[in-house]
Amino acid sequence: MATASFDVANAELQGEIKEIARERDAVILAHNYERPEVQDVADFVGDSLGLSREAAKTSAQVIVFCGVHFMAETAAILSPHKTVLLPDLAAGCSLASTIDAGALRGWKAEHPGAVVVAYVNTTAEVKAESDYCCTSGNAVEVVSSIDPEQEILFLPDMFLGAHVRRMTGRQNMHVWMGECHVHAGIDPGNIRLQRRLHPEAEFLIHPECGCSTSVLEAMSAGDVDPEGVQILSTEGMIKRPALSDANDFIVATEVGILHRLRRENPSKRFYAANERASCAYMKVTTLPKVRDSLLHLQHPITVPSGIANRARLAIERMVAIGGGAKQPLSPAAEGVDPGE
Repeated sequence: MATASFDVANAELQGEIKEIARERDAVILAHNYERPEVQDVADFVGDSLGLSREAAKTSAQVIVFCGVHFMAETAAILSPHKTVLLPDLAAGCSLASTIDAGALRGWKAEHPGAVVVAYVNTTAEVKAESDYCCTSGNAVEVVSSIDPEQEILFLPDMFLGAHVRRMTGRQNMHVWMGECHVHAGIDPGNIRLQRRLHPEAEFLIHPECGCSTSVLEAMSAGDVDPEGVQILSTEGMIKRPALSDANDFIVATEVGILHRLRRENPSKRFYAANERASCAYMKVTTLPKVRDSLLHLQHPITVPSGIANRARLAIERMVAIGGGAKQPLSPAAEGVDPGE
């Protein structure tokens, strides 16, 4: 009974939100890790790269970003003349907080001339100190587009960095020792248990997941049968079930993605590698907060023009490379000083 009342209340709120969004000329973007009811009210649901593209191309005057702070900053940088709203300012990111602009400047000073590749889970100030941004979905493409002789600083996720270094075979890439607390909590023990419980399931691993490095190492050593293992970005995970003959899937990333997987693949079964892998920052956004954000245009996210201008080039490279566009081999090819 309580669940039915909750569903009715959500449906009413979703209808109210959509009506206000129409009046405000607003688009609602939601990350794959958001609460199910927030995903359901969004105009677009996706990963960081997909939402960055939607923010850049939308004709709406208001963007409500149901995600975390750095994502709303990215949208504000890509759409400087639009109003970007974050429903709850408490929506931070434990990974983004592992490095700031000062720490990055110090790291760059230790490696003069190195090209900086920043995972999109970083603040605007860190992006402004970077040459390229990337997501888990295009990190390998971004690094591969850079001259193989060019030294690279990759930040801040050490697990994604280890995955990229392995996939590219790049030895001149230094990796910042940062981690996402949610993904770091998914360990090989979780995986062994779930594979034992669901032996026929395909195993989908997010490359940011703390377990992926050890799994990849075990696979390359022949200790783990690679059959049925897929290393995928969040969007790769969404697409995989439709391409696979498997009916069962073990998913190693934040549990919010299970809602979209189940909604888009109702005939298939999905199991979390760890049911406790939930990001508290992603869950602070609720339907009432989305409604209030639209009603009062509250929590606008702005980025100072000097920082935004410096960060925009790195972000635009990320979006272009993810879309398959040809890019220069290094910032120097465009006459851009990597230290600017």
